Amino acid sequence: MQSSVSPPVSYRRLKTACYMTNISQSVVANLSPVLFLTFRSLYGISYSLLGLLVLINFVTQLTIDLIFSFFSHKFNLQKTVRFTPVLTAAGLILYAVWPFLFPDAVYAGLVLGTVIFSLSGGLAEVLISPTIAAIPADDPDREMSKLHSIYAWGVVGVILVSTLWILLLGAETWQWLALFFALIPIAACILYLGTPMPPMETPEKVSGAVAQLKNRTLWLCVAGIFLGGAAECTMAQWASGYLEQALSIPKVWGDICGVALFSVMLGMGRSLYAKRGKQIERVLICGAAGAVVCYLTAALCDIPVIGLLACAFTGFCVSMLWPGSLIAASDRIPGGGVFLYAMMAAGGDFGGAVGPQLVGLITDAAIASPAAVTLAENLGYAPEQLGMKLGMIVGAVFPLLAIPVYCKIRKINSQTKGS
Repeated sequence: MQSSVSPPVSYRRLKTACYMTNISQSVVANLSPVLFLTFRSLYGISYSLLGLLVLINFVTQLTIDLIFSFFSHKFNLQKTVRFTPVLTAAGLILYAVWPFLFPDAVYAGLVLGTVIFSLSGGLAEVLISPTIAAIPADDPDREMSKLHSIYAWGVVGVILVSTLWILLLGAETWQWLALFFALIPIAACILYLGTPMPPMETPEKVSGAVAQLKNRTLWLCVAGIFLGGAAECTMAQWASGYLEQALSIPKVWGDICGVALFSVMLGMGRSLYAKRGKQIERVLICGAAGAVVCYLTAALCDIPVIGLLACAFTGFCVSMLWPGSLIAASDRIPGGGVFLYAMMAAGGDFGGAVGPQLVGLITDAAIASPAAVTLAENLGYAPEQLGMKLGMIVGAVFPLLAIPVYCKIRKINSQTKGS
């Protein structure tokens, strides 16, 4: 007599597809900044237009975050997850091929490609984490940390491969580099074919999402990921420029030892939590405190090696601030589903845009201020150096403000357990 019990569903292939999708997002987030100087030298694109590509990326992803916060019930989530790497591949291919087809309108192709793969970035932020969270696991917190650690290791790969590619093959071959990276989302597309997908919770209608907005714990967690995202992305985007301008470290070493080493430490922190992590609230508080120390050390120390190590070790300190906020939110708001992850993604993206932008504004203001210029001369700095250092000090404000937020989140958890 045959047993009617069905064998357990294996989600191994789905997990691999999600990991590949996250690696694809590390390409999307970092390829353009790595190629900025290449675009300027080859096509004469202004710095303001290059910076606009970053803004387009942010606005597009934030738009997707907000749409899924309120209208996720309108989408077939399983099909949308499978479609995400299709958009990534299409955006990268258009990004690379457009200059061959329309050499007189290169920037238009960069914008179109950025919009398309930024759509995929927004979808990945909203859907990949809840997909992993919906897969049955003995320790879902560690699975979430593993997913985010893979993104960090992907950043390391993108920086190293891109730097070495341009160094060995020349900047004019950047299009082939983009096509090479397009193979990653294509592989994810193939892995998604025929894989079972777990069900994911969504509000039944817009009013259900609006009702959840009254949850104070939700907004506390959004504040936590906003500050954590700002603390992470500020150093991630400014490490290379800071090491070059403020500490006079050559750009190639700033990229490899600054951005890449920051990402290595980011990956190490997340991988360590994925293997041995517990007590996420304590990790968040200690990470934020460590980030404050690292920011201030980088800003106030004039010894290049110490400044470089401070920038790099910031990656370890902030490693769990983003995924840890997601873990804390999912623990405290059960049943939040895609709405919860969409709101958290919006908060993290907003922090990731505000932090670096604020540091840039502070740096420019210091350079333009006669008083700051005089102060720089008295301290023996160039105006750009002093501006960068002031910007780094401002960067320390985000993890500093995060500490009381994480303490409050921890207090809520203690009250919940005690009741």
